[in-house]
Amino acid sequence: MIDPALPLGTNGDVVRRDNLSAILGRVHRSGGLSRSALTSATGLNRSTVGALVGELVERGLVTEGEPEPTRQRGRPSPQVLPNPGPVVIAINPELDAVTFALVGLGARVERRWRREVDHPIGPDETVAIIVETLRQLETELVARRILGIGVAVPGIVQADEGLVRWAPHLGWTDVPLAALITRETGIEAHVGNDASLGAVAEHLFGAGRGVDDLVYLNGGASGIGGGVIVAGRPLGGRSGYAGEFGHNRPGSSDPTDRLSTSGALEDEANRSRLLRAAGLTVADEPTLRAELTATASPTVRAELARQRRVLAAAIANAINVLNPAVVLLGGFLAT
Repeated sequence: MIDPALPLGTNGDVVRRDNLSAILGRVHRSGGLSRSALTSATGLNRSTVGALVGELVERGLVTEGEPEPTRQRGRPSPQVLPNPGPVVIAINPELDAVTFALVGLGARVERRWRREVDHPIGPDETVAIIVETLRQLETELVARRILGIGVAVPGIVQADEGLVRWAPHLGWTDVPLAALITRETGIEAHVGNDASLGAVAEHLFGAGRGVDDLVYLNGGASGIGGGVIVAGRPLGGRSGYAGEFGHNRPGSSDPTDRLSTSGALEDEANRSRLLRAAGLTVADEPTLRAELTATASPTVRAELARQRRVLAAAIANAINVLNPAVVLLGGFLAT
């Protein structure tokens, strides 16, 4: 969360950096807290919180607003709010498109747009599209501070190294994507698995907020990925690759539900099959949702019903193994 330019040296520097990160993280996740609430949440004393907030204000990461009305005695506590200026650029390369978003502190999505492609794009082409998009945004972003670039990849990612180990649908193997993007843009980049990041986002900001045990399944053009939150923490597994629900093979009481040779969830509950049934070649999620909702075609409705049965079996397996409080669906699975 914190500015990587913050100096590190003594143990005091490390403690200060951690405390700044704790304050900024809480403001980011909550959308704004009073100084007194930050004092209670962090366990730091009031003067320390005041100094840390002051430094974050100087760095342009938070602002201070008017205190909220309160009936409590004493001086009202100012509100600490995310500064609306800084942004990150979120990117999702897929088989049919590269999707971009500008996201501010407080998880405020300012804008989202999609660059459609008609072929699986390689890492170099992906980076070229990112560079071209940044050039197109130069005028808009000239007065903005870009905190970083985050890339959500449909594949197995070694996040700590920014390395895409294997993205089979894109055809990527051992791609140092974060380093490639940073080298070409000059902006620090971070890379993670799209569904694992989706699970964290839903847990912190979305339908899973306040839920400490959840399963998230996301359906995209490349297939189905998943993420799991257990006791409030992402489940990574030994190598950080846990949550690959798309490769599971859910059984079905009706053998005719199986159409693929593999029987894998992502080959049975499949976006391409829905597009073909609906007579579409490509479509973003709102377009696909509108088409599937409005259709009276028996073929489309039969395919929807089949995919729901397969998905239901996969969800039941996940519930039996993990006992989550909530199961969340994203992408075409939500539709």
